[in-house]
Amino acid sequence: MSTTTSTPEKEDDRPAPRSRSPFGRGRGGKPDEGPRAKFRQLLPFLFEHKKVLSVVIVLSILGAAASLAQPLLVSQVITVVQAGNPLDMLVWALIALVIISGLISGFQHYLLQRTGTSVVLSARRQLVHRMLRLPISQFDTRRTGDLVSRVGSDTTLLYAVITQGLVDAIGGSLVFFGALIAMLVIDPVLLGLTVLVIAVSVVTVVSISGRVRTASRKQQEKVGDLAAAVERSISAIRTVRASNATEREIAAVDKDAQGAWEQGVKVAKISALVVPIAGIALQVSFLVVLGVGGFRVASGAITIASLVSFILFLFMMIMPLGQAFGAINSVNQALGALGRIQEIVDLPIEGQDDRAIAALAAPGSASPDAPAIEFENVHFRYDEKVAPGDSSEQGAEKEEVETGVLHGISFAAGRGKRTAIVGPSGAGKSTILALIERFYDPTSGAVRFGGVDVRQLDRVELRSQIGYVEQDAPVLAGSIRQNLLLGSPEATDADCVEVLHAVNLGEVLSRSPEGLDAAVGEDGVMLSGGERQRLAIARALLAAPPVLLLDESTSSLDGLNEQMLREAIDAVAENRSLIVIAHRLSTVVDSDQIVVVDHGRVVGVGTHSELVASTPLYRELAKHQLLV
Repeated sequence: MSTTTSTPEKEDDRPAPRSRSPFGRGRGGKPDEGPRAKFRQLLPFLFEHKKVLSVVIVLSILGAAASLAQPLLVSQVITVVQAGNPLDMLVWALIALVIISGLISGFQHYLLQRTGTSVVLSARRQLVHRMLRLPISQFDTRRTGDLVSRVGSDTTLLYAVITQGLVDAIGGSLVFFGALIAMLVIDPVLLGLTVLVIAVSVVTVVSISGRVRTASRKQQEKVGDLAAAVERSISAIRTVRASNATEREIAAVDKDAQGAWEQGVKVAKISALVVPIAGIALQVSFLVVLGVGGFRVASGAITIASLVSFILFLFMMIMPLGQAFGAINSVNQALGALGRIQEIVDLPIEGQDDRAIAALAAPGSASPDAPAIEFENVHFRYDEKVAPGDSSEQGAEKEEVETGVLHGISFAAGRGKRTAIVGPSGAGKSTILALIERFYDPTSGAVRFGGVDVRQLDRVELRSQIGYVEQDAPVLAGSIRQNLLLGSPEATDADCVEVLHAVNLGEVLSRSPEGLDAAVGEDGVMLSGGERQRLAIARALLAAPPVLLLDESTSSLDGLNEQMLREAIDAVAENRSLIVIAHRLSTVVDSDQIVVVDHGRVVGVGTHSELVASTPLYRELAKHQLLV
């Protein structure tokens, strides 16, 4: 049994970013001031619903006309009353005008709420479709929480543009200018009464808004579900990509986005009840003020013209002013959020430049005699910027030395053979597997799959031929079955049970009566570290690809489970090619070939006995683990 004290490799090849991403925030970096979108970038979201918005604009004009017509009708009522003539149909006309105005306002409000929610749905879909297709390098420098907030919080701010901003301000501006023309006289005596009446209207609205708050809370819960689904996919993006499950994950997130939209429509329906009530309450208050003002007119304290002017100013000018201020605030907030949204949407997706890359790739053709995987003089460095002020050729070479991960890596993994890659932490071992999966492409040199440069192969087809268990193989929130079927959606329950027993996870099925449907918890919290690792390996074994990549696959296992897992891997490895990264040399001493890597360079290739005799680094590692 090994007595090594070395710890499993943890992001060993990835240098801490020394320069921040052009957008957002890199690991450990300070927050950048995000780009601010321009108003014209809002227009595509609005034009997508131009028919509904056209109806809303027409309703705004009709509503403004109905509002401005009311004081004129009231003036006629007062004139008739003063003359001692019967009112006839004037009262009914006034009541009808009040009701029509309230109905127009309510229907307009519903359309605005529905359209705003639809805009948010469009933005979320656009973001998720783009985000889950971004290159892996983008996820190296961006925080998952920040990406999730763009889908949840930032897109929500677009909602306010529609419901409290642009279109709503159109009708308000018409009312405002109409009230401004009528603003001739102010009566301070009525000011206190008017404030009291408006307060009564506010209390009326607040008393009904409880249902809106309840519905809004449920809507936020749906948005939370959406954010959780997006974070689940992003946190396991390598496994999703390696399993060719990108499209299925997008469909799952789409479902949650649709649920959030449907709850938003329910909020719009409830809110539509509040708006006409509030409108009617304010207009009834208008009549109350008019009645009190009538007594003042009768006593000669004010004239009818003063009373009408006062009501026009307060009732028809304050609300448009509030709408205008709200529109400015909403648009400014939305533009800031839209800048963050557009930042992600404008990024290139993985594979976008594959045709150009394939044209530059090393020529080759598939051959039955070619190695399963071959590295030929591969250099690689993560995309880091040259330090400012050091743009000379010599400076660029210095940057290559500082940030380069692989330097001239060459080796071949034979078909049906087991190749182990060993070396100290930070040697570049995990990066080698990442290049095979095409999470990244080499800076120079060639990585070949069956004799063909991987840059000439379709990513989906390449990954369907490779099973990949990453170093910290994530367990996705959900059930055991969902985890197993991520890369093999057509597998049967019997296949799932068989592979679980093969990796000594059969007892997990007996813990819960739900069996394969048993929940594993967020990040597999309901499983032990070793069980999570074995479940990830079972997921790869279930797909039974011709090539298996195992990155420190037994680091969390005890001796018994390690031996059983090795036997399971041996069983499925027949006629398959394995590339295994390991710190425990005891797990790979019987490999057909061992590649020793140090500081991004191959320092030895051979069997265990050959390397003990020829490679000092390997001999030192074996000595520390009591293997020599």
